[in-house]
Amino acid sequence: MISDVDTTISLHLNNEAQFLCFTLSDDSNNDAELYGINIFKIREIIYYDGDVTETMGGNDSMMLGFLTIRGESVPLIDINRWLHYDPNNPHRDLSDASIQSEENLVIVCEFSSYVVGLKIFAIKRIVHKSWGDVSVGDRQGFGAGAKVSAITRFEQDRVIQILDVERMLVDTFPDLQELDYLKARFVEAIKSDKLIFIAEDSQVAMKSLEKIVENLHLKYESFPDGKALLKRLFEDNMIDQVGAIITDLEMPIISGFEVLKRIKEDARTKHLPVIINSSMSSESNKQLADSLHADGFVIKSHPNEIQELLHAYLQV
Repeated sequence: MISDVDTTISLHLNNEAQFLCFTLSDDSNNDAELYGINIFKIREIIYYDGDVTETMGGNDSMMLGFLTIRGESVPLIDINRWLHYDPNNPHRDLSDASIQSEENLVIVCEFSSYVVGLKIFAIKRIVHKSWGDVSVGDRQGFGAGAKVSAITRFEQDRVIQILDVERMLVDTFPDLQELDYLKARFVEAIKSDKLIFIAEDSQVAMKSLEKIVENLHLKYESFPDGKALLKRLFEDNMIDQVGAIITDLEMPIISGFEVLKRIKEDARTKHLPVIINSSMSSESNKQLADSLHADGFVIKSHPNEIQELLHAYLQV
């Protein structure tokens, strides 16, 4: 179901998404917090009964160790430990926050060219939503620490908190972000007075993109969702000031595919280069972006590829 190409295309074209809804503790009384991950970031869900190779992180680590899945070594992260992790107190004992389960129920995720296993307590179900029914997390008070990028409803009276898995990756493996920042420093500046519009709901991914554009000596404006970007783009006298648009795919209210479609279908904006910057790198996503006339598809957030595309579209 997760890899069905027709379902993928249908969801994107209709500004819809599906989230795996799960808990990190027992929900028999319907009182556990509910969390969600976009199914397009999920490769499989398994009960892992093999050995877990423990790491040196100890009680202050979010990572429990490594799993071996069909010969592949995959890091296992305890999501509840991550939610209790405070970057201002990185050596805090997280053992009390560990998921209390005898079995290792693991969501194996693949995004941004990385594969990780996420330990959870139980699965509720897959929830089908319009992006219009998904709100930006920090507007509702759930975005503290940038760990929840969005929220939506589960049935009538319960909230699903959509996790920022890019933030989880950076918190668990901080050297990844340091490497990205190092790469971003060695990019050639672009001589252009045009604005770059960036739409991204993940704060950590937004920060990475802004750093890339700043190092190119370009001006930019950032938006937490596609609706905010489109509203700004179609303000009076704004279109002529914009040189290119970089957008994520998975965003609340209006998705990146909907942004791409609206820009390319409008005679006033169809000339604008639109670069898709996404952690969801499946062929169906790339093919659909191409069919909607995207001007580039970059795996989040590779500075060299973004640099090359912006050079091609902006350099005079």
